[in-house]
Amino acid sequence: MGLEQQKVVVMGGSSGIGLATVRQLAARGAAVVATGRDAGRLRDAVGSLGSEARVTTAVVDARERASLDAFFAQQGGLDHLVLTLSGGEGAGPFAQLDLAALRRGFEDKFWPQIEAAQAAVPYLRAGGSITFIGSISARIARPGTAGLAAINGALEAMVGTLARELAPSRVNAVSPGVIDTSWWDQMPAQARAELFRQEAAALPVGRIGQADDVAKAVLLLVENGFVTGTVLACDGGLHLL
Repeated sequence: MGLEQQKVVVMGGSSGIGLATVRQLAARGAAVVATGRDAGRLRDAVGSLGSEARVTTAVVDARERASLDAFFAQQGGLDHLVLTLSGGEGAGPFAQLDLAALRRGFEDKFWPQIEAAQAAVPYLRAGGSITFIGSISARIARPGTAGLAAINGALEAMVGTLARELAPSRVNAVSPGVIDTSWWDQMPAQARAELFRQEAAALPVGRIGQADDVAKAVLLLVENGFVTGTVLACDGGLHLL
């Protein structure tokens, strides 16, 4: 069954990796529902895709289970779920790490993705798929990222078990590396540019990632019905360093 016959929900689809994923799916003819917390931001994002795209929007706060339950009940059914929900907290040297910020990092990424996945299960077509977005920080043991490793490692550790529990539906994750998205906007522009330069010089592919790179990895997992229980690194080779 081609994607033009299928419905895909992208949670967190108004910017960055989420919006790039919406764009890629729409280009393949899927009927896409993009969610976010800000109606205006969603409207502007989807408006940039053009009138031919089969994309609708829904305001959903994935931190609130009642909002998720109401949303999926309204959808009635879906073929694929992509979870790009994230937050910006949890990084820093462990000895000085703000554990309250780390807790907020879990509340903004781990719990919303897990709550959304659980809320969607009753409405997911048998043989459909769920794709989480984790991070290569879960596996590279880089100083200063223990908190991020905890958040993303918790997500990625569940993928194999969920793939068995929810079969024949498939469960996978994409594990991005350094990707040029608004996640980095918390850094001063000059510091961000220098970090990106250093990372690009070190990576085997010679550049940092773009949101479209990750979206293409998501598309592969959504379309390939013979892949499940897989955490796909999309990091330019960062895990090799």
